[in-house]
Amino acid sequence: MVILGLDPGYGTMGYGVIEKDARGNCSAVDYGVVKTPASENFAVRLCILEEGVNALFDRFHPEEAAMEELFFSKNVTTGIAVAHARGVMLLTCNKRCGRIFEYTPNQIKQAVTGYGGADKGQMQRVIASLLRLRSVPRPDDAADALAVALCHAFTNRFSGMFGIQ
Repeated sequence: MVILGLDPGYGTMGYGVIEKDARGNCSAVDYGVVKTPASENFAVRLCILEEGVNALFDRFHPEEAAMEELFFSKNVTTGIAVAHARGVMLLTCNKRCGRIFEYTPNQIKQAVTGYGGADKGQMQRVIASLLRLRSVPRPDDAADALAVALCHAFTNRFSGMFGIQ
C-alpha cells in the first residue's frame, strides 16, 4: 500500500510517501516540500498547494492519505491561514482517493515513538531508523509528513476511528 502523508502549511507543505508491504514493513518512496512564494496573493498560494497535491497523486498513486490535524499554539492568524491550506489539501485528497485520515500531533508521536510527548529531534531520529534512511529527513516539514504517513501505516487497522466521515 502506498500512503501519502501531508504536513499542512500555506508557505511550506511537507509531504512524505511511504510504501507498506504485506508484512507491515515500511519504506520511504519520496519526501520533500511544496513551497508557495510569499510574494503571491493568498488565493494563488492555495492553488499552488492544490497543484502540488495533485502532482503527488499523479506521480505516486497513493491508495490512502493522512494529514496532521490543525494545532493552534499562539498565532491564531497563522492558524487560520493554515486551516485554509488544510481545507484545500483535504478536498484535493478526497477527490483523488477518497481515503483521507487525520491524526493529532500527540497521536502521531505516540504511534511513531511510543511516547506522545516526544520532541522533534526524537521523532526525526526514529523516523530515519524506521525507514532505514541514512540521515534525518530534511526539511522538518518533510520529516513531519513522513511521521504522519508512518502513524497511519501503524494504525490503519483502526482507520474507522480516524477517517473523515
